[in-house]
This record gives sequence, structure tokens and C-alpha cells, in this order.
Amino acid sequence: MKQFTLFFMLLIISNFAYAQKKQSERLDSLFTVLYQQNQFNGTALIAEKGKIIFKKSYGIANEDTKAPINEKTIFELASCSKQFTATAIVLLKREGKLQYTDKISKYLPELGFWENVTIYDLLRHTSGIPDFLKYMPDNWDHNKIADNNDLIKVLAAKKDTLEFTPKSRHSYSNSNYILLGSIVEKVSGKKFPDFLSDRVFKPLKMKNTFVYCRHKYPKKIDNFAYGYVWEDGGFKKILEENSQREISEVYYLDAILGTSKVHSNAEDLYTWMTSLKNNTLLTKKEFDEMTEITKTSNGRDVAYGFGLDLRKGENKFTFGHTGSWDGYSTFMLHDVVKDRTFIILQNFHFGAVPYTNMFQIMEDKPLQLQYPKKIALSDDEIAQYTGTYTNEEGETHIITSKEKHLLYNTPTVSWNMRFFPYSDHEFRGIRQAGADAVLNFTKLDNGDIKLEMFQDKQIVGTGVRKGK
Repeated sequence: MKQFTLFFMLLIISNFAYAQKKQSERLDSLFTVLYQQNQFNGTALIAEKGKIIFKKSYGIANEDTKAPINEKTIFELASCSKQFTATAIVLLKREGKLQYTDKISKYLPELGFWENVTIYDLLRHTSGIPDFLKYMPDNWDHNKIADNNDLIKVLAAKKDTLEFTPKSRHSYSNSNYILLGSIVEKVSGKKFPDFLSDRVFKPLKMKNTFVYCRHKYPKKIDNFAYGYVWEDGGFKKILEENSQREISEVYYLDAILGTSKVHSNAEDLYTWMTSLKNNTLLTKKEFDEMTEITKTSNGRDVAYGFGLDLRKGENKFTFGHTGSWDGYSTFMLHDVVKDRTFIILQNFHFGAVPYTNMFQIMEDKPLQLQYPKKIALSDDEIAQYTGTYTNEEGETHIITSKEKHLLYNTPTVSWNMRFFPYSDHEFRGIRQAGADAVLNFTKLDNGDIKLEMFQDKQIVGTGVRKGK
């Protein structure tokens, strides 16, 4: 009987190991295809039940030296940095140095006219404070590098500019976490990078994680992934600061901290995600507060905590964040129920993060989201869809063409999102969610053209362009 039991246990272990090997092979095939299609350039790490089952890198870290990306390569985290800023606030609250209910005017008197905005509102994006990208481009000398104090001066000059009553709505604004970064400095008496280093990164032995302003305080970083974009929508990779902007916001916003600027690698971030699930740095009570659903005063539940995107429901609980800053694309997620961690780091702004496919592979399911082959259309066949598309709600979509594909932009944001032809009227795009962004064009009887934009098979935008 003992021999049978031992045999049965070995059989289970063998089957489990085989399943993980198969998952790893499927994941490698997925990322290899994306890399070959210029849709992925970075590192992917996936773990299950405390064990890393997939960790591999694809592409180039430095286009000048052709240094390859490897498992220890360091990336800018973009908005994935916000969870560290939130953690700093939680630690200061633990020490009694601040309360979530404190008004921000207590620490930032220059913004005293926002008398009802609290730290809690900043953490949960319920402040109503406009995003700093709304003001800085037109109110700052692009030849100078701005820091948090400069942004506060710009906001102070705008005075009564809240977009809604605090707590009544949720609206994601990078300004919230920039102000939190400044509050950390005011309360702790330390520079923001030093506080995170001393209180978060060093205690967790995250040796390759730090706050870094590459243009303001340049220094040599070994194994660093430089951020790239396509040149003017084409296929040549260039450093973001050398892109089509006269002087890139990557340069003049380089020293604004709290919302971004944490740099790390996949291994350190796995350590971080493990610390959150195991309550290594934060207590269970603190983590529970950090992952509570945001409730607005209007009775709406929003799946956002303290610097973390959330998914909660029956037999479902995930936390994490995404990041997208010119030249970088990042994704971090932990599935509490299945005990799985996903980390994607890319030094390519329009890289795909195929999370739907990753989840399906981990469930041993066939891939629903495929990456079909592009078809060839002539320049004229592609150019017929260019123009400005508008709808009754006033939304505007700008479509231009470049090197056998379409570019998508709006009047306020230069996305330069690329869409490739998959039929004579359907174009599929490269974006964080993978190849499931679709532009569908319909020629109307009166000569106009109707645009429908899909994401995850749901319409997310429409417009009509008058016939030429």
C-alpha cells in the first residue's frame, strides 16, 4: 500500500511538472510571435503558488550597443510606481505622522483653496484635481526640467480648478500621486527617493529598485533598458526624447516624482508582489485597507484601491497596475485566488501585453485571441480611410496613414497607435491589450465613411467622416 501511495504521489508530481513545462512552452511561443511581429520587447515573468514557472526576455535594451534584454534588466515602471507611493503613505500613517483624513492643505498650504481635498482623495483618485499633463505642456518652459515644486506652483496659479466635488467621482489623475510624493517628503523630512529606498526597497532586499531621473540626475546604470518608440509612426525605433516632439515631455517632466520614475526589474518586482500577498512589509490590516474598493459619495463602487487596480467578486480577487509612459509599457498583477503573479516589463511604448492569452494558457485553455496575419493593401486602399471622424457627442478621431498602416490619434493626445489591415475594411492595432483593438470602416450610401473602434469586442468609439 505504501508503495502504491508513493507511486501515486510521484505520478501527480510528474503530471504537474509536465503541465508547467507545457505552459512554459506555450508562453514562450506566444511572446516569440509577438516579438517577431514587433509587438513585444522586454521581460515576462509568471509565477504560480510561490514558484516562478516562466521567466524570459526578448529583444534589445540598447539599440546603439545592441545589448540584449535579460532577466535582470532594469526598466522604468511608469504608473506601476504608484503602489510604492501609496505604501509610503501607509507607513507614515502607521507611525502616526499623518491620517488619511488629513486635508492636503495641512502639508501643501499653497493649495489651500482646495480645502476639502484629503490624502484619502489623492490615494483613490477622488480629489477632482486635474491631471498635470493638462497644464504642464502649456505652462512650462520645455527647455527646463520640472520637479514637484514646479508643478505645485503651476497648480497654485490655476486656483479653483477642481473638475468635480471631492469624493463624488473617481477620475484617474497623475497629479494625485505627485502631490502624495510631496507630502511624503514634507512629513518624513526625507527626499522621496531616499524614503522609498530606506523604508521599502532595502528592507525587502530589492537591490535593483530605485527612483531615477535620467535627465535631471544622469548616472550610469548597468543593464538599463532605454525607452523607445516608432519614429513618426514608422518602423524605426528611436529614443523617446528624440521623437517627433520638439522637446519631449520625457525630458522636461523628468524630475516629477510620485506618479512614476521608480525603476526595477522583474525579479525585484516578484519579491515586491510576494511581500504584499504575504504581509511582509505591510500588515494584513494595512493591505486590506490598501485593497478596499473605492466608494464615491454618489454611491458608485470603483475597482481601485491605494495605487492598485482591483478586481473583486465571487471567487475573484486580483490586484496590480499598468504603466504606460513614452518609451515604456508595464503590467503587474497578482491573482489571490489562484496564487499567480504576472509581471511584464517593456522598453517599447506600444508593446502588447497579452494578458488574455496568458490567463488562458495558465488555465490550459485554447487561445481565443489570435494574432492573424496581415494582408497587403495598396497605399490608395489604405489612404481612403484617412481623415477626421466625429460623432454627436463631440468625440473626434484622427486617422492618418504611414508605411502601409493607419495611425490613430485624438486632438488632445498624440497616441500614434498603429493599425494594420486584416481585410479591406478592418484594421487591427498594437496596444497594451494586444491585437484586440480594431478599427472597422463602413462606406455609407451618401459617400460618407463610418468608423467603429472596438476593444475586447466592445465598441469604445464611433465617428463619421464626410465623403471626399
